Amino acid sequence: MAINHDRREFQPANGLAARLRGAWNALLGHSAVVSDSAASRAIEQTLAAPQALLIEQLISGMPAAAIVLDREGRVIAFNPAATTIAPALSRGELALIALRMPELVDAVRRAAKRRERQRVEFFERVPLDRWLEAFVTPVRVAGGGEGFVDLLLMTFNDLTPLRRVEQMRADFIANASHELRTPLAALLGFIETLQGTAKDDATARFKFLGIMQAQATRMARLIDDLLSLSRIELNAHLQPNTPVDLAPMVRQVVDGLQTLARDRGVEINVAVPADELMVLGDRDELIRALENLVENALKYGAGGKRVDVTASRGQTRPGGSEARITVRDYGPGIPSEHLPRLTERFYRVDVADSRAQGGTGLGLALVKHVLNRHAGRLTIESTLGEGATFTMHLPLRTGEAGASGKSTIIPNR
Repeated sequence: MAINHDRREFQPANGLAARLRGAWNALLGHSAVVSDSAASRAIEQTLAAPQALLIEQLISGMPAAAIVLDREGRVIAFNPAATTIAPALSRGELALIALRMPELVDAVRRAAKRRERQRVEFFERVPLDRWLEAFVTPVRVAGGGEGFVDLLLMTFNDLTPLRRVEQMRADFIANASHELRTPLAALLGFIETLQGTAKDDATARFKFLGIMQAQATRMARLIDDLLSLSRIELNAHLQPNTPVDLAPMVRQVVDGLQTLARDRGVEINVAVPADELMVLGDRDELIRALENLVENALKYGAGGKRVDVTASRGQTRPGGSEARITVRDYGPGIPSEHLPRLTERFYRVDVADSRAQGGTGLGLALVKHVLNRHAGRLTIESTLGEGATFTMHLPLRTGEAGASGKSTIIPNR
């Protein structure tokens, strides 16, 4: 029962439904308003049982959400996927009660009036943000007796993944353009200065040329990272199948970064298995990913004066065997609110510090994409004041799970 607060009298709860039916019929251009029981009888009489069952079975097999309406806008049938869009759907009730989007109401009205297919896009914020595309198609089927019955078939497509990809692409282009414009503007500014007031100033020329070289190097590094990401994404569907021993690879990466470690005053400690640690992968891509992790540790965790790089075997939660390469620094650590977004392109915890260190904002994104291509994953742990730990997880090559797990310590050189 519903209460009329003006008259303080009780009215039947179906009064609202009757008013909604009246509004719906007015939108569709019909003047008659029928009761709930009359609506149910009308649907039963509209289609014979075989036709109704066939419609039910057809739309139940559709992967996309589908709803069938009669000319009055009442729900005849719908599949389970439709309930994710309109949980309040009920057979015999007006679709207006469950589908409260004005765009959908207009599309149904136009389709019923013109007998032409209508397409509409709309955006929902509840229960979560999502973009949807709906098609309202007039359909004529054989009725229970002689003649035909006009129905409306509504189908829905979820455009949310597509819209998110488009937004990510737009953000990526904007960020990449910004990252390239900044060093380019610096180069142009110094060139103009050298051509003008500092033309005969040897001291200023030497200083400016050094800055210009640093900015040009930053641009080259950014372009190199962008090209690397593009190549990895292009081959993302092709999992590498070349055997790679991780132990010598780890040593190679650490040896190549010893100069940077000495410049930063950081000691690198390495622990790798004494025997082979074989995975199937692309050696160059894995080297690039590990170089990014170790280089980040040397740059942003230099305050701890120590970086540990460890290769080992482990077990996945389902019980499979995997190889793990862990890079641990003892720097300031990373606030927890930043951890979920660290692998996003151009995301930085401290923009100024990252640029000062020569970072492009693409290093961890590249690591994530490399590991995804290798059916692996990246985990990040950090405690403020205690440093951060980045771990590469890679599936072991078949037959490597039972090998020995002894480790050897490679002293700092």
